[in-house]
Amino acid sequence: MIRIGILGLGGVGGYFGGLLAKAYYNSTEVEVVFIARGATKEAIAENGLKIINDDSEVIAYPKLVSNNPDEIGVLDYLICATKTYDIEESLLSLQKCITPKTVILPLYNGVDAPERIQKIFPENDILQGCVYIVSMIASPGTIRRLGFYEKLFFGSKTTSIDKLEELQNILQKAKIESYLVDNIEETVWEKFIFISALASATSYLNQNIGEIQKKKKSMKVYVELLHEIESVAKAKGLQLPDDIVGKTIIKLEKSPKEATSSMHRDLLANRNTEATSLTQFVVNEGLKYGVTTPLYEKIANALL
Repeated sequence: MIRIGILGLGGVGGYFGGLLAKAYYNSTEVEVVFIARGATKEAIAENGLKIINDDSEVIAYPKLVSNNPDEIGVLDYLICATKTYDIEESLLSLQKCITPKTVILPLYNGVDAPERIQKIFPENDILQGCVYIVSMIASPGTIRRLGFYEKLFFGSKTTSIDKLEELQNILQKAKIESYLVDNIEETVWEKFIFISALASATSYLNQNIGEIQKKKKSMKVYVELLHEIESVAKAKGLQLPDDIVGKTIIKLEKSPKEATSSMHRDLLANRNTEATSLTQFVVNEGLKYGVTTPLYEKIANALL
């Protein structure tokens, strides 16, 4: 039996975890465990996890929903999708469930997660991954997805191909549009360029995607951020697609107008934000590689 834990049941973990739980509900080969506490745990234990799409609803039941490591047991795969500021604390609480054989797939907004996780679990295979999806928590145990765009990318330079293909097979059987890619670091950074500039701009300007596109000044801020982060990525030696700025603007144009970044939503709700991983991180990388990022710096100072 392959045991998969889903840590963090927000827009990303809840959506992809829900698809996995639904697909393997009666399986004798794969068992899906949701790691949750409080209102989320209670809601899922009582009514399952609900995913609301534009024209349909899905209800998924995991084999187990718990935050007790003794109950959860040892995991073969752990998919992590909490907020970046919770990485260390949430993983340390699951030490009993993670053996050196556990493969960890981080699906966070930032790009610094694999390095941070490797420090806690130096013997483990830590993959790199990212997703493209617009989804959020509608209420505890309920995920709302906007639009039809969903893609999951993952890979690793060091993990055995057997393990990677096993995970890809599990994801595809659950009808998740997933891609096992060789140049995963570039793929993750391509996504990070999109999400970092978007999170920084929406939060700083207090505007959603449609409002940013409508206002010339706002678009100027967004594009300037893209140029700064592109310079940092290039200084790191990453082989990015040609005209990454133009391609990222097209992604923005394809996004739902009423949507915004999760960081902006957290800011509006007076919650802790991921500004350290999404905005300040770019400033720090710039300093490391001798690239100036004045707008990122200004926004980081405002948000932190």
